[in-house]
Amino acid sequence: MNVPKLSEILDSAELLFDRDELEEAVEEMAETIGPDYADDAQPPLFLTVMHGGLPFAAQLAFALGERGLDLEFDYLHATRYRGNTTGSGLAWLHRPATPMRGRRVLLVDDILDEGHTLKAVKYWCEDQGATDVRVAVLAVKQHDRCVDGICADYVGVEVPDRYVFGYGMDFHEQGRNLPGIYAIGE
Repeated sequence: MNVPKLSEILDSAELLFDRDELEEAVEEMAETIGPDYADDAQPPLFLTVMHGGLPFAAQLAFALGERGLDLEFDYLHATRYRGNTTGSGLAWLHRPATPMRGRRVLLVDDILDEGHTLKAVKYWCEDQGATDVRVAVLAVKQHDRCVDGICADYVGVEVPDRYVFGYGMDFHEQGRNLPGIYAIGE
């Protein structure tokens, strides 16, 4: 398969949200999330879904820290895409090492599209004994194809039902570090 270079895609891509808009959305999410965990005796387990969730998770963690919320960090790597633009079966590349029994977990990812990956990960955390698993995503895609049993508890922005990339999301493993969210031209 001949994958276009990112520069070729950016020429016709539409900027949906710039860095300032996304940073503001993350700050607003932190304002909502912080009080939900403020009275807990133990810090929540802040579980980042790699690779896409990394930029957003880092920014969200700092915003929560500025509000006095301590976090315990771990990560997982589960994917259905493996560099492609369409999903297939779930592959676990790394499972978290932190025990979850009796813990509250904040699962952090870049986007909730159809929800297959997040649903599987959330249920896995519950099977590991997590008492509460909440989902924070930078973006939710607007469509009616989301699987039953999963939704985001905290959402930064809503994106159209188009292929989006940037701010952690990729186009064939390109563009994750772009400081905005873009949609491929229609």
